[in-house]
Amino acid sequence: TTNITGVLAKAGQFNTFIRLLKSTGVAAQIDNQLNNSFGSGMTVFAPTDNAFTSLASGTLNSLSDSQKNALIQYHVLSTAIPMSQFDTVSNPLRTQAGSTSPAQYPLNVTAEGQQVNITTGVVNATVDNTLYTGDQLVVYQVNKVLLPMAIAGTAAPAPAPLAPTKTKGKTPTSTVADAPEAEASTDTSLAAPARVVTLTGGGVVAVVHVLALACVWWGL
Repeated sequence: TTNITGVLAKAGQFNTFIRLLKSTGVAAQIDNQLNNSFGSGMTVFAPTDNAFTSLASGTLNSLSDSQKNALIQYHVLSTAIPMSQFDTVSNPLRTQAGSTSPAQYPLNVTAEGQQVNITTGVVNATVDNTLYTGDQLVVYQVNKVLLPMAIAGTAAPAPAPLAPTKTKGKTPTSTVADAPEAEASTDTSLAAPARVVTLTGGGVVAVVHVLALACVWWGL
């Protein structure tokens, strides 16, 4: 009976991947599918312990349980693909993580001579070795953890503050600045008569009389 964790344990240097396969339940899922001969086999891309060590500090700890499950499922294809067939596959390949849309879980595999390259949209990895080949299971060693767009995208920097926030700050300043100008204009118009009265000196009385007569005349 084929056992995915047994294959990896025998190969060595896959302790972290084995632990995640078990904790997420993906190992049991793979074994169940293989033992029941369901589907067209499976392909597993297994990152080494060094590949996990190369991840940014805290990457795994920052993932939720569902994200860890999706991450491990992303390393599994629902068909057994021998090394010789990678140059004929149709990209993007669909993993057990789900959708192949650009922002989700697309996986592109290309073969150049004896080298097989894997691109996730986040990382570029290579197949370093074939660990196991059978009718229902093929296991490859890869040099990097395959980080999908759907998970790596959650670590994107927060967007910059929107422009309207700055505009609101300027509006009160403009209003306050207009008010003193209006008051200054009013004060100037009121001050003009006072200057006229001062300059006329002794003619103040005559001016007052003229204004008084004018008021009486128009009142009549």
